[in-house]
Amino acid sequence: MKRKYAEGVSPYTCIGALQQGGTETRLSALVMGLGNILHKQYIKGAIFLLTEVAYIWFMVQYGFYNLKMLVSLGSVEQEEYWNEELQVYQYTQGDQSVLLLLYGIATIMITLIMFWIWRGTLKSAYQAECLSKEGRHVNTFIDDIRSLFDENIHRLLMTPPMFFITVLTILPLIFMICMAFTNYSRIGNHLVLFDWVGLENFAALFDSNSVLGSTFWSVLVWTLVWAVFATFTNYFFGMILAIVINRKETHAKGFWRFCFVLSSAVPQFVSLLIMRTMLQPEGAVNVLLRSLGLIAPDASLPFFTDPTWARVTVIVINIWVGVPYTLLQLTGVLKNIPGELYEAATVDGAGPVKTFIHITLPYMFYVTTPYLIAAFTGNVNNFNVIYLLSGGDPVTNLSSTAGDTDLLVTWLYKLTVDKQYYNVGAVVGILTFIILSIGALITYRHSKSYKEEGGF
Repeated sequence: MKRKYAEGVSPYTCIGALQQGGTETRLSALVMGLGNILHKQYIKGAIFLLTEVAYIWFMVQYGFYNLKMLVSLGSVEQEEYWNEELQVYQYTQGDQSVLLLLYGIATIMITLIMFWIWRGTLKSAYQAECLSKEGRHVNTFIDDIRSLFDENIHRLLMTPPMFFITVLTILPLIFMICMAFTNYSRIGNHLVLFDWVGLENFAALFDSNSVLGSTFWSVLVWTLVWAVFATFTNYFFGMILAIVINRKETHAKGFWRFCFVLSSAVPQFVSLLIMRTMLQPEGAVNVLLRSLGLIAPDASLPFFTDPTWARVTVIVINIWVGVPYTLLQLTGVLKNIPGELYEAATVDGAGPVKTFIHITLPYMFYVTTPYLIAAFTGNVNNFNVIYLLSGGDPVTNLSSTAGDTDLLVTWLYKLTVDKQYYNVGAVVGILTFIILSIGALITYRHSKSYKEEGGF
């Protein structure tokens, strides 16, 4: 006889198992795999049971301690003592807050994964019970293995990537977010033992009257200015260059594309380091200008020593580095614009400027809005150009931890690697993510690419 299920309750869910399942299924909520074993799925039930035993053993041996220490992040300091026998100084084993934080977060994640496995085992036990009472075939372990290469192949293929994403991406991300709520930094010698401080780091970063706060706001403003200029100068110069090369009157189109794309064949860091050397006070550019008499013999153009010059310099060099990539991106888009639109515009008496404004530009924006959002995001996090070209210099405020050309990402690098202000660096990373994600979502949802998808 088929089991009758309560209205609105799916037959193979945890709720269905707890409400409609038999005694063996309900007991499977406490003893994982029991329902499977009683319905002759011995290997599957044994695997579930061993998983539960392993989890309980882990929690008893390490898990509960990790969760307990996650609250305090440790309190026992490392102490130095003299070993009379060895005649050397040795150190006692103290608490290390970094490891306690990491182990605590890992324990929580393991518990969440275990809960997900528990749900799966409960549904599996209920399914076995239902199939058995309906007189239908209950899968053996071999059947389950075969299903992983057929109807359940998505589970086989997605499990390894999800494991590595969890371990290598989600866990470090949560660890970094938690670090923003601690005093983990060189300040106060909190590199070994540190405590939870709540929102103090966020308050300090938003306080414009403090050195840290004023630095954050100035770096944020410059980062946004840089991202706007770096994105749209590359975009428009690359578009104009692509249009000029694609004109019918332009001969040897392949040769011109080769000339402009040639610079992208050289590794970017090599190009940037060469440009940095050439623009130094005694670099090739200043020496050449002195030789030509364009500047005084004892003078040098302040490419990286004056804040305004430095910012303009990195923007201009970024154009030279980035335009070839934009040229390649937009050339294909330009070739897809229907030629009938240009022919109709010509018949109506529209010139090149009107054609560009009313046909080319709207079509390009419509197609490349996602690319522009991605380019803007990449420029906000453009570590290479700034760090390799100017290193964030010049530093005009000696009390600040950032230079005049530092972006949020290069400032974050200096805060963590150079200054060891890990808590502030974590806050900067979180705020950068929030700013970029909100900006990208709002921009995309208000663009024609989203509102009028497929309507051009």
